[in-house]
Amino acid sequence: MKKLTPVLPFILVTSLFFMWGLANNMTDTLLAAFRRIMSMSDFQTSWIQLAFYGSYFCLALPAAIFIKRFTYKAGILLGLGMFISGGLLFYPASITMTYGHFLGALFILAGGLSVLETTANPYIIAMGPEETGTRRLNFAQSFNPIGSITGVVISKYFILSHLNLAGEAERAVMSHEELTLIRSQELSAMMGPYVGVALFLFVIWLVIAFTKMPIASDTGPKIDVKASVRRLLKNSRYTSGVLAQFFYVGAQIGVWSFTIRYVMQEIGTNEEQSSSYYIAALVLFTLLRFVFTGLMKYFSPRHLLSISALLAVICTLGVITLSGYPAVISLVAISACMSLMFPTIYGISVRGLGGDTKIGASGLIMAILGGAVLTAIQGQVSDLTGSIKLAFLVPMTCFVLIAIYGYFGSFNVFRREPLN
Repeated sequence: MKKLTPVLPFILVTSLFFMWGLANNMTDTLLAAFRRIMSMSDFQTSWIQLAFYGSYFCLALPAAIFIKRFTYKAGILLGLGMFISGGLLFYPASITMTYGHFLGALFILAGGLSVLETTANPYIIAMGPEETGTRRLNFAQSFNPIGSITGVVISKYFILSHLNLAGEAERAVMSHEELTLIRSQELSAMMGPYVGVALFLFVIWLVIAFTKMPIASDTGPKIDVKASVRRLLKNSRYTSGVLAQFFYVGAQIGVWSFTIRYVMQEIGTNEEQSSSYYIAALVLFTLLRFVFTGLMKYFSPRHLLSISALLAVICTLGVITLSGYPAVISLVAISACMSLMFPTIYGISVRGLGGDTKIGASGLIMAILGGAVLTAIQGQVSDLTGSIKLAFLVPMTCFVLIAIYGYFGSFNVFRREPLN
């Protein structure tokens, strides 16, 4: 009898793709929010991404081992539980008004997202006929960018719109009581969406817990982690792919994290108004992903990767050298260039890994650490030079390296890999 996809379990797991997209991009807007609330430097606010993507790095491999030992449903419940816990911890953090408490909450929340991403992708494939698994996964993943856009919209209307417009200089001369009251109101507004999302997810957690889900687990052969790692380290295409993914995620998070700050500087808007340009960038990112997918029928993915990376370099040069609306348009256009990079690098890297694919995939998720490290470097460059424009030299350098990777198939420029 043909295996059928269970409708309710499929809908429940697919909804998670939307939710982690929402959380990822809602968090990007916190850099601009904390910079105003706490009068922080760009480097200090970049610790938000260090906590967030550092957690991804720490939890990716343990998540793979967990779902190997237990079931996909157990992995989903664990990841959701951490997501919910991190969101709820925003409430006590808003009372203490301590930056470190918010970072701790984000670390736990992002750890849950790492577990969910590691679990939900193979679970969707397991929910039905093997021959339609890729189609199901692509359908589920299409809800991720919709969640990303929704996250920024929520942040725009429920967080950024509630920021007091008093700048750093004005706050510096306020009394302690007045400043504390303003910060309390702003942090309470920030806390609301995270706690609200956590409560909504608790309902989903209960539904999944009491729903008869497909009893699926990773039933493949036992993984010899040490042997797999040794083989992977000798594979130049794979190791180059991990590096390329590290640079890509660092560039993407850096561009998106500082979009609101950059737009504010160039055209004199506030955080709420500037977030509209971030939304436009995400919409463009989503639309161009479909365009590039269609172009892959006619062009090599590697060639498209190189071309899009070179276009991203040109757009980033516009961000650095232009001013006003032309500079902002260049910034938004970078997102169009980035839309195909993550899945293309991923696909090139795991091709031909065979039994090492599971550990290899975990390594590519761990490469998300680039979002933490390179965003922090970008923030430091902004602080040291006093120019957020020059800070975009960091993502531009990343795009140059991605173009090299796409052209050669690895960073071994003396031996080009065959086109795929």
